[in-house]
Amino acid sequence: MAKGAQIGRSKSASQQVSGDARPERSHSHASGKLLPRTFFEHAPELVAPRLLGKLLVHKTARGVMAGRIVEVEAYLGPHNDTPDPAAHSHRGPTPRNQVLFGPAGHAYVYAIYGMYFCMNITCEVEGLAGCVLLRALEPVAGLEQMAKNRDLAANAPHRLLTSGPGRLCEALRLTRAEHNGLDMTNRSSPLQVRDDGFAVHEMTVTARIGIRHAVDWPLRFALPQHPCVSGPRNLSGKRVHLL
Repeated sequence: MAKGAQIGRSKSASQQVSGDARPERSHSHASGKLLPRTFFEHAPELVAPRLLGKLLVHKTARGVMAGRIVEVEAYLGPHNDTPDPAAHSHRGPTPRNQVLFGPAGHAYVYAIYGMYFCMNITCEVEGLAGCVLLRALEPVAGLEQMAKNRDLAANAPHRLLTSGPGRLCEALRLTRAEHNGLDMTNRSSPLQVRDDGFAVHEMTVTARIGIRHAVDWPLRFALPQHPCVSGPRNLSGKRVHLL
């Protein structure tokens, strides 16, 4: 596959994300429909932009926490003409990355720095090992619990809750031990991605950040000027309008 990402189009436009967007406190965690496995059975550079605007939902004993996906990165499988050297699957299956080589729509959670976690969603058909890293969410439900999970004040800025892959996992209390390998397309799964009809009209495409290899590949997708996007607030990248 080409390193230049192909951009998927959103459904009918009904709402535009702005830089001063705010969480929808009355949002129902069960609204919209659960994304099926077929949604994820495509190349990660196609799945990643289509995930923007969708809801990541975590059902726990302490209540439901949910956030709208506002930033993602695609990581390509080793079957590509140019294997992705930044991907965990680059050297083939291992005990750590085995989930990546399984069916699409599963959670791949791994530890970083020995104390934080990052969460990906597997893509492509079984054996091809593509995935999408969730980099940032806009909190929409369970904000108080998210703040407690991050040891922050209840009125902490939303950006501090779920901006960045480590923060969002901590806020939603996602760990490798409990969530790695979960089938996110299963209706009984505590971890799901749902589509509530939120339409994305525009996005920014940039190189991935926080990696050492293939740093120039344009595989990071974010909602322009959204306050919860990680890294620099003013993203320097290509603006893409969706029809």
